Amino acid sequence: MSLSDLSAKYLPHIEEELHRSIQITLQPGLEDNYAMLAYHMGWESGPSQTNLIGKRIRPLLLLLVTEAGGGDFQAALPAAAAVELVHNFSLIHDDIQDQSPTRRGRDTVWKRWGIAQAINAGDAMFSLAHLAILRLNETTNLEIALKASRQLQETCLQLTHGQYLDLAYESTNQFGVEAYWPMIKGKTAALLSTCADLGALIAGVPEDLHTAYVKFAEQLGLAFQVQDDILGIWGDDQRMGKSSKSDLLTGKKSLPVIYALSLNGEFAHRWMEGPVSQAEIPSLTILLEAEGARLYAQNHADELTDQALRSLRNAKPQGSAGEALDELALQLLSRSN
Repeated sequence: MSLSDLSAKYLPHIEEELHRSIQITLQPGLEDNYAMLAYHMGWESGPSQTNLIGKRIRPLLLLLVTEAGGGDFQAALPAAAAVELVHNFSLIHDDIQDQSPTRRGRDTVWKRWGIAQAINAGDAMFSLAHLAILRLNETTNLEIALKASRQLQETCLQLTHGQYLDLAYESTNQFGVEAYWPMIKGKTAALLSTCADLGALIAGVPEDLHTAYVKFAEQLGLAFQVQDDILGIWGDDQRMGKSSKSDLLTGKKSLPVIYALSLNGEFAHRWMEGPVSQAEIPSLTILLEAEGARLYAQNHADELTDQALRSLRNAKPQGSAGEALDELALQLLSRSN
């Protein structure tokens, strides 16, 4: 079975588990609260809108690792729902902090319902994630459920550390390229590596293979974020479903920007003068590429991709799920720009 076949197999189960988790909030007098969560998840007009629900990358990764490690993907569904809920909690809050008006081609939650209610919606999503993962006690056992719950809590803390650094770097230029990696390790790689960690835990794979799976997903997450940084400047708005120029407009320190600042060239001199206007975006993107920032970032993405694939081979994934993991990694890191 290909990645496409396995996705078609997993996704209905993932959506069912997500609905089960979020349905808790549908109580008398709280219908609009549920509507916010359903809207963000892409369920506003039906159970599943492909263009709005996103690709469910994280739960797919978790279920693939579970099966590639010899486990039952259905036993891992509570964990799959939990990581997707954590991811969506972070998206709701990130959109507020980044003042992003659109996601997946439509208004973000804060833009539609206001900042205060969007914060509350994100908090609800966070709580639902931790309730969801405890259902592993029903599909596996109490020991796995408690280990998984602790891992998810620790990962959420890592997410906040990464987001703190991301926001803190917006107001300073006094750091080098080396400061970038702890930021994205927390912001992006932590949750992806936890997906592999939880899948391997549920499958009961040996410790050495478990470690290899986690390394694979962490390196994949780092490469994914570098590629996202590239798309955040040179990407196509309509294909991405959100504004691709917000990184420059908000002063976000993506890898191409940090590298260009380290050169102390024409781009750096303009950046030091203050906020960038919309009108300057085209010329600055050209300048960044001319100074080698795009190539620098792409080289790092390629190197991390190679490392991730080597780690995946070391994990010795089995069957069609193992082949699909390799396919998923390559798809994630060759997104059109």
